[in-house]
Amino acid sequence: MKRGEFDDLMAFATIARTRSFTRAAADLGVSPSALSHAIRGLELRVGVQLLARTTRSVAPTPAGERLLSSLDPALREVETGLDALSDWRGDPSGSVRITTFQFAAYTVLGPVLPKFLRDNPRVSVEVDIDTRLTDLVRDGFDAGIRWGKSVAQDMIAVRVSPDTRMIVVGAPGYFERHQRPQTPADLEHHNCINYRFKSTGGYLPWKFEHEGKEFRPRTEGQLILDDGELAEDMILGGAGLGYMLEPQALPYLSAGRLVQVLDDFSTPHPGLHLYYPSQQVTPALRALIGALMLKKRDPPLPPWSARPFDIESDSDSDKE
Repeated sequence: MKRGEFDDLMAFATIARTRSFTRAAADLGVSPSALSHAIRGLELRVGVQLLARTTRSVAPTPAGERLLSSLDPALREVETGLDALSDWRGDPSGSVRITTFQFAAYTVLGPVLPKFLRDNPRVSVEVDIDTRLTDLVRDGFDAGIRWGKSVAQDMIAVRVSPDTRMIVVGAPGYFERHQRPQTPADLEHHNCINYRFKSTGGYLPWKFEHEGKEFRPRTEGQLILDDGELAEDMILGGAGLGYMLEPQALPYLSAGRLVQVLDDFSTPHPGLHLYYPSQQVTPALRALIGALMLKKRDPPLPPWSARPFDIESDSDSDKE
């Protein structure tokens, strides 16, 4: 389509709908004479008369009606596309789709979203809970929240939680029957409750570090589970040792329902990050990022408060 032809088609469609050069000119912000000139040029190019004109009225010819029926859907799509650009301008509005996993949803989004939605009534947020790492562009998400180690290098990432740790815990009743492990190697002689990822079929690996040396002991036991809530219940019930995020275990440790071991070997786990694929973000997403940024939150990571434990899928997970 040559330059100016779209404007001429828009002019024709407006005149055909309003049945008036004067009203169409007012709608388009041009003079009636300019519209008349544009329509004459369009009719010359297409080789047929599109509008029947009299001194008192104007109406589309049969050829004009056919052209108008073809133009209407396309022009509506163009108008819809232009309206959608408002999501990138002005006050926050529109929708934000986020993919994350349960722990991040409860600890990062949960404390912030109620106030954010009240403050931004024109914004809607959709949260998809999935332990799998999701392709944001392919699956139509605006952003994701994952551990820092999981975020691809080509993504823009904003920290939304402090670092935390994976720790080994057991119920007091378990330690009445078993000695406490002193090193990660001692876990090979304990009943460890292993967590299997539904998405990959791999196990959550128990990783440790001490004085620059990494340890990945073999952890075996009577239970292999793929449900976080059940795994937590089994740990609390004394069925075996568990490997949990420290914020999730803290309420139970404080209440004396769990005991932590191998503290010197538990190392920081990279914090949660909100990430997105482009610096071009809508005002809605920009506002949500501002609300979630770690430095603006107090407390930055609230207690887990006995929620079921849940870990995102780890590309480094052990396989059968």
